[in-house]
Amino acid sequence: MSLRRLNPPLHLLRAFCTVARFGGVSRAAEALHLTQSAVSKQVQELERWVGIALFERSRKRLTLTPAGERYEKAVRSLLARLEAATLELITSSDGGGALHLSALPTFAAKWLIPRLPQFQQQHPQITLHFVPFVHGYDFANPELDCSILFGDGHWPGARAHYLAGNDVALIAPPAGAGDAAPLRAPRDVVRSALLRHVSVPDAWERWSEVHGVPGLDALAGPQFDQFESMIRAVSVGMGVALVPRCLVHDEIAAGVVAEPLAQGGYTSELGYWFCYPEARAQLATLDRFRQWLLGSAARPQVSGTE
Repeated sequence: MSLRRLNPPLHLLRAFCTVARFGGVSRAAEALHLTQSAVSKQVQELERWVGIALFERSRKRLTLTPAGERYEKAVRSLLARLEAATLELITSSDGGGALHLSALPTFAAKWLIPRLPQFQQQHPQITLHFVPFVHGYDFANPELDCSILFGDGHWPGARAHYLAGNDVALIAPPAGAGDAAPLRAPRDVVRSALLRHVSVPDAWERWSEVHGVPGLDALAGPQFDQFESMIRAVSVGMGVALVPRCLVHDEIAAGVVAEPLAQGGYTSELGYWFCYPEARAQLATLDRFRQWLLGSAARPQVSGTE
């Protein structure tokens, strides 16, 4: 068999992976800045090249065949490694370049961005580009090098380094906000509305176990999809909440919210992690950012400066 046949052109492989990712030609064409006809022809040409059907075609959608699924997984990994190697080559001469990252909005605003001026001072040759965050991640996307995610530190195909967030604080409205009576002991929490976060549905159940508070209706309160919204809701008297301390440090210090109980929080199994795919592990810009980020996370948080 000719070696040439075993090396399909890169543009055909890129079209194939993009169509597989979007499940159709239309959105793939937009992403590739090509016409739908051009993308269709490239996919068909790749199928002729390998002599195997890669997609099952219906009226509105293309679905990978079993052979196509295996091939797409392998090709996607190879393309990511090629892009990482090329970027490493381009940026290795002066240690500069661009790094594309995504981060959960509240963590980015309250923890990461206040620290970034220090990174810029230390590495002025590296430019950070924030990619819009979506739940989960797609490191097959060439526009994404790394991400800060919330969870237990396990994501398929990714390396993960813990940053912050497992120290959870119990926060309550400041004096004069709302009608709730002051919290003087953990058992007093049963009188308050319990605000909940969609990503940590068992937080109050875990808290009640740690503090020995039976009879807590852990699923009854309002639910939020952003910790920032929960903090604001607590500040105006809507109820009490369990929030990673790294996100509410300044608000507690400023009296925007109260932390009424000494040792009233708990240690969670979840937190914020810096994640990146194996294929980008040797990227020079990523390595410099990782070293700085982990060093910054290891330093104590100081109110008003971080």
